Amino acid sequence: MLYYFLFSLHDVIPPFRVFRYITFRTAASYLTALGICLILGPWLIRRLREFQIGQQIREEGPSSHRAKAGTPTMGGLLIVIGILIPTVLWGDVTNYYVWITVTATFLFGVVGFMDDYSKISKKRSLGMTGKKKLFFQASIGLGICVALHYLSARGLYSTKLSVPFLKQFTPDMDLWNPLGLPLMLPLSFFVLFIVIASSNAVNLTDGLDGLASGCVIIAAAALTVLSYVTGHARLADYLGLVWNVYAAELTIFCGAMVGATMGFLWYNAHPAEVFMGDVGSLSLGGAIGTVAVLIKQEFLLPMIGGVFVLEALSVIIQVASFKFLGKRVFRMAPVHHHFELMGWNETKVVIRFWIAAIIFALFSLTTLKLR
Repeated sequence: MLYYFLFSLHDVIPPFRVFRYITFRTAASYLTALGICLILGPWLIRRLREFQIGQQIREEGPSSHRAKAGTPTMGGLLIVIGILIPTVLWGDVTNYYVWITVTATFLFGVVGFMDDYSKISKKRSLGMTGKKKLFFQASIGLGICVALHYLSARGLYSTKLSVPFLKQFTPDMDLWNPLGLPLMLPLSFFVLFIVIASSNAVNLTDGLDGLASGCVIIAAAALTVLSYVTGHARLADYLGLVWNVYAAELTIFCGAMVGATMGFLWYNAHPAEVFMGDVGSLSLGGAIGTVAVLIKQEFLLPMIGGVFVLEALSVIIQVASFKFLGKRVFRMAPVHHHFELMGWNETKVVIRFWIAAIIFALFSLTTLKLR
């Protein structure tokens, strides 16, 4: 909205033409989000303490974490606000892609809020049941699928996929729909898996001070680059991407995600003054998955968020191994706790996982040329 107002003044104030450029508005979105979180952070932390909204610690977790009991949680509210406000201010509010990501982020945040509230009210580390949480996540995913079907029918969204390393291989997910159903079956299942898996993977990673925040910043920065090149006709053609001019506005959303999470990390760094809670991790994971779907980088997402994938896989492997073999592969899952129990201190685990996240993100960007 602010974008339209300021750009409309370019006839009177010629320098205001700069507001039409996505790169400038992305920078403005990032700084706005960062400023919101840095300014509102202390106030929110005080309010969370006043309402006694404290974190419940797993009894079976590392003993060093017991001192964190009572630390304010649900700080993800700050992240959600820091993402949504700058996106609406600096983004093109007539763009369908902007509203899909904004709505998905908000709704995943609502699910996370419900889960956090359940933990606090019951005074235990477990909130909603897995089935209930999965139901809400799937409902949001189906809503995204309906939106994509609407856009595809109007030529605003391509059902073709971009496959890393295979420039000429662009499978169409809508080829198989023998019943002519209103929803694109293959694409719907694919989108549901991407969005739900992404949301839960970030949620599982959120277990140490600054771990999920730092990894999200790195992944969101990579998505910022990918959103820009996807919406740029020349760059998309040169790199062999599925070009979509509407995806360019997602650069502003991703910039806000980087800024908001970075502002939150200021207070979430060890020793954390506040935790993001599920309201933060689920919304961030859902946002990352939604952006990846919209810019046609679903297959690249596991590389962009490599740390999230490893964290989720560690839980799957641990559960499967214990269920079928009666043995545990890791000392504790997710895998960041395994390294803690091996003797690594918390800061070392976090920094090393950040380094791994940077390596994954850089490798994902190199695949743009290696096609």
